[in-house]
Amino acid sequence: MLSNNLNTNEVKNSAGVEVEFEHIDSEGRSRVFAQVSESPSLKHRLSIKHTETGAGVKARRRSAIRFDKTTVSTVDLVTPITNSAYIVVDSPVGYMLTNAELVNVLAELLSFCATTGAATTVLFDGTGNGAKALLQGSL
Repeated sequence: MLSNNLNTNEVKNSAGVEVEFEHIDSEGRSRVFAQVSESPSLKHRLSIKHTETGAGVKARRRSAIRFDKTTVSTVDLVTPITNSAYIVVDSPVGYMLTNAELVNVLAELLSFCATTGAATTVLFDGTGNGAKALLQGSL
């Protein structure tokens, strides 16, 4: 289980600077964290949610980690806008004895977003091949 305070390198921004979050809400299989220094009108949230359906071999788990950050528009410097990014893992847990292949798929996604392919350096600045495709809408 995650700590109530995410303040020891769990989350970094594109400049590599640590962003601290604290637990603010729980309900069922979900938790919400708020950035420690957020403004009430400019929320910065981390949400984690798990949903399970089916039973036995037909059991599936859908897990999501989502960041939402509200800022002021750079066009008119007034309008609040929210940017969101999230990862969803949807797996047939009833047919899996281990998470080995699921771990492989998640590693592939994370490495695709955080590397350029030319080096093994992990990039937190949004310049990895997959991150560029996501941010620029390219294929």
